[in-house]
Amino acid sequence: MENPPGGRHRYAPVQSALKVVHAGDIRHVIAKAALNQIWVAEAPAIVVVTAIVSRTTGKYGPRGVRYVHMDVGNASQNLLLEAVSLALGGAVVGAFGDADLRRLLRLPGEDHPLAILPVGHPRQQGG
Repeated sequence: MENPPGGRHRYAPVQSALKVVHAGDIRHVIAKAALNQIWVAEAPAIVVVTAIVSRTTGKYGPRGVRYVHMDVGNASQNLLLEAVSLALGGAVVGAFGDADLRRLLRLPGEDHPLAILPVGHPRQQGG
């Protein structure tokens, strides 16, 4: 996949591509929505994992909620493992205002944010 231009993107699974949704740097407002964890804005890339839970519960019933959370954990772990393999750092941020982040990202319909993953070069330790 090519490096996309800066801005907000949405993953299109059918095309396996990132689609530009909005140009411009919104890392600082994501950090503000993450309960003012300003360090989040320092990451060169921020991935926000979202889900439409009704898609899964429509197929699996109430147990589908559990599957969504398992999938978010698995996807987050895979992203962070890949970051480590590239000598990058990353973290999972679960502390954020759901409504604030949803509005900021202009998420459609029932799409809800479940995790924020800032990724980038780790800070140097002890220096």
